[in-house]
Amino acid sequence: MSVHTVLFLLLLLLHQATSLHQEANEKKVYEQRKLYRSCNLFEGSWIYDDSYPLYDGSICPFINAGLNCQKNGRPDKLYLKYRWNPVGCSLARFDGEAFLERFRGKKIMFVGDSLSSNQWQSLTCMVQNAVPSSNYTLVQRKSFYSLTFPEFGVSIVYMKDGFLVDLEFRDIGKVLRLDSISINRSKQWKDTDILIFNSYHWWTHTGRLQTWDYFQVGDKVIKEMDHMEAYKIALSTWANWVDSSINPTKTQVFFQGITAVHYKGRDWNEPMANSCDGQTQPIPGSDYPGNRYPGEPIVKSTLARMAKPVILLDIALLTQLRKDGHPSRYADGGIDCSHWCVAGVPDAWNEILYTILVDM
Repeated sequence: MSVHTVLFLLLLLLHQATSLHQEANEKKVYEQRKLYRSCNLFEGSWIYDDSYPLYDGSICPFINAGLNCQKNGRPDKLYLKYRWNPVGCSLARFDGEAFLERFRGKKIMFVGDSLSSNQWQSLTCMVQNAVPSSNYTLVQRKSFYSLTFPEFGVSIVYMKDGFLVDLEFRDIGKVLRLDSISINRSKQWKDTDILIFNSYHWWTHTGRLQTWDYFQVGDKVIKEMDHMEAYKIALSTWANWVDSSINPTKTQVFFQGITAVHYKGRDWNEPMANSCDGQTQPIPGSDYPGNRYPGEPIVKSTLARMAKPVILLDIALLTQLRKDGHPSRYADGGIDCSHWCVAGVPDAWNEILYTILVDM
């Protein structure tokens, strides 16, 4: 057999192997697309799965001290062993290396409050766990974090911006401008392939927890107004910015939905519980006995009116069912029933995000 024949046969075998690999990948993507299209990813229940968590939070370098429940000595581990199971289908298991390949050369940005940071920390741990030898770079400055995997050219960014609209510091105090988004801030959002926005919890604050002194709409400055009305105006301002500034062929926009807090046991039919402290298991089933949040219809009606497509990560119910998923006393001071342990509940948000993105 001649050298040329051998080379030809080797090339033929390589081509066949490549084709089989491509077919396998295409089949995997097709199956994941069927999963996304066949059910509502946000209706379901939490089921025990011993193969979870997806990574060891105690050694992930990107988790804030107050959210690293494993490292902070939380003794129970059951909260790590649940995965979200939508009605009628199952989520594809997160594949960090496939994620990096899929978004090679792309920039993914979370913009919002500490719940956006919660999701960013989860995603960065999930991805880094898949490529532990990666020579990643992490840039931190004030309220900006950027993690880059240079081998793939993928950047995962978090920008702290709890209101999305402008908060100005003046002589009279801090003024929340409900109808203004400055060019200097918003221009940082534009050069991005995937944008995940979030804003809600800061709008519910009152008294000493409130981080502004006045509202402003147009030229009118007022001391107080209904906070959900203010939220509605601000979200409309953000929606107008997206409609006028985003090119949907370049950038896919998501809105991280409202996440639950668990400070009153009566909300989940456990009136003797003062908070999430000591909770070790989710609420079984698919129904939460307590009330939904007033911001939910505002978010949904805002997105429905938009000209540009925005996908809602409607995670309110799946977080309401997880009274056990908060740092509680294993936080950075006090009892925290607003944020989420990492590893933990936010990993499901990213598995849902991954399932949706694969379909694009």
